[in-house]
Amino acid sequence: MESRGVPPGPYRATKLWNEVTTSFRAGMPLRKHRQHFKKYGNCFTAGEAVDWLYDLLRNNSNFGPEVTRQQTIQLLRKFLKNHVIEDIKGKWGSENVDDNNQLFRFPATSPLKTLPRRHPELRKNNIENFSKDKDSIFKLRNLSRRTPKKHGLHLSQENAEKTKHEMIKEDQENAVDNRELSQEDVEEVWRYVTLIYLQTILGVPSLEEVINPKQVIPQYIMYNMANTSKHGVVILQNKSDDLPHWVLSAMKCLANWPRSNDMNNPTYIGFERDVFRTIADYFLDLPEPLLTFEYYELFVNILGLLQPHLERVAIDALQLCCLLLPPPNRRKLQLLMRMISRISQNIDMPKLHDAMGTRSLMIHTFSRCVLCCAEEVDLDELLAARLVSFLMDHHQEVLQVPSYLQTAVEKHLDYLKKGHIDNPGDGLFAPLPTYSYCKQISAQEFDEQKVSTSQAAIAELLENIIKNKSLPLKEKRKKLKQFQKEYPLIYQQKFPTTESEAALFGDKPTIKQPMLILRKPKFRSLRY
Repeated sequence: MESRGVPPGPYRATKLWNEVTTSFRAGMPLRKHRQHFKKYGNCFTAGEAVDWLYDLLRNNSNFGPEVTRQQTIQLLRKFLKNHVIEDIKGKWGSENVDDNNQLFRFPATSPLKTLPRRHPELRKNNIENFSKDKDSIFKLRNLSRRTPKKHGLHLSQENAEKTKHEMIKEDQENAVDNRELSQEDVEEVWRYVTLIYLQTILGVPSLEEVINPKQVIPQYIMYNMANTSKHGVVILQNKSDDLPHWVLSAMKCLANWPRSNDMNNPTYIGFERDVFRTIADYFLDLPEPLLTFEYYELFVNILGLLQPHLERVAIDALQLCCLLLPPPNRRKLQLLMRMISRISQNIDMPKLHDAMGTRSLMIHTFSRCVLCCAEEVDLDELLAARLVSFLMDHHQEVLQVPSYLQTAVEKHLDYLKKGHIDNPGDGLFAPLPTYSYCKQISAQEFDEQKVSTSQAAIAELLENIIKNKSLPLKEKRKKLKQFQKEYPLIYQQKFPTTESEAALFGDKPTIKQPMLILRKPKFRSLRY
């Protein structure tokens, strides 16, 4: 099934729930089944439902191929709990659904959930408050410079001194032209510029339904931009907010396995699983997810950007959203993503689970400690798995500092100092990111391109086998035989005749060419 696409906005998880339940009711095949010597019509087994729903979710762009069969069973249990389905006798509410031949049917009642309505006055107040916030950025106070307020998180002493000297130098050079900017003015510019960029990247007319401007704390953005290591990881001034030493050591051990710096690690069988379980227990016991309950709606809305043709947009949007996180959360997220990405790509890592692959285990284990709602939402696990999968693949870009944001803020502050901006309508004096989108193609064209691309990759693999000079001749023959068995058509295109195949090894053709047939001479009789 191709997803219809749920637009950004509030309660997106509820809208996705309605989309999935509607598709399930409309598409799930119903037929007659026999149970206990009795026939039942218009029903389905739990196993059939799992098969169909599993295929539905994996082919839906909102969830993707990372969905596991166990997650599908969990969703089916939620369907029973919410009366999307009922057993063949009309019972529902319990979560006793397994991948078996138990019979279920659809009830006559609608499974759709109603969307909460925001009070018109509340929405109006939010819009007015945001407008006032924007206006306040440009109301410069004719007051002398005062000491910035303390906000719990501070810039490092070195950065603070550097900033102080730069400000004094600029004041001396531009004492005549520049106007005074307070710390509050600077913070409001950071908030405003970040929101403008986020709105532009997401391509939405307004962010009011996705995030409240008051939720954006400029001090967090400024700290996350200014205090990073050479690898881009946030450095915390208050070490009590950091990961405990034993957790950092355990994460370092698995991330660098087996090349860990600590050579005193025990080597008993199952050691890696014990270390992994220790790390998982710590993150799962955190009081709230790393992306915070506050930003749940924001990240869920970005999930609809996580499609191949919108990959660049999703990366840029997540890059800005992760800057909004409290620095301790951002640091934990960075270190966690680096660890699970390395583990999932490490071919030397022993199996950490008997029945689950390493990548699936990483996603299944840590998805809920990255993203979840304060109140349980039915699709939390699937949405979080989709996001964690994307972060694993793109964490280096998503969690790096965007230089364009720093440039935009500096230019904006410069124009404010010189009095070149009097109202928000004058806009920003820094280029906003522009995006070009691929032309949408049909499903048939997509399948054709997918096949042609994969065939080209397979043909390239054949060329690599042929040109590999370090491969022994016997091993090369073996690989080519295997390739011919798996991809006969591509092999035939490369070696259309036995001569062309024999020329590779310097052999004689395996099939001899038919010998020249000469006409036998007619013998005349000696008798006349």
